[in-house]
Amino acid sequence: MTFLLNFLRSLVVTVIFSFVAPIFLVGGILLLLAVIGYLPGLQTITEASAAGILNFLAIFGNGTPLRGLVIIGLTWSFVGALFDSYAYYRCQILRIDS
Repeated sequence: MTFLLNFLRSLVVTVIFSFVAPIFLVGGILLLLAVIGYLPGLQTITEASAAGILNFLAIFGNGTPLRGLVIIGLTWSFVGALFDSYAYYRCQILRIDS
C-alpha cells in the first residue's frame, strides 16, 4: 500500500512541476524581452520576438496564446507523468532483481 501512495505522490508532484515549468519558461522569456525592450534601440527587436512567441502559442491555442500555453503545459505534464511512471517501474524491477 505504501508503494502505491509513494507512486501517486511522486506522480502528482511530477505532473504539477511539469505543468508549471513551460509556463515559467515562456513567462520568463516574455518578461526578459519586456525588460530588454526598455533599452534604446532594442525595442523593435524585442517586440518582434515577443510577437513571434505569442503567435507560436496562438497556433496551439486556436488563436489564443493563453490557451496555447495551457495546452503545452498539459502536454509537458503528460510526458512528465509517463516518464515518472517508467522510472518508478524501472526502480521496482531493479529492486526485485537485486
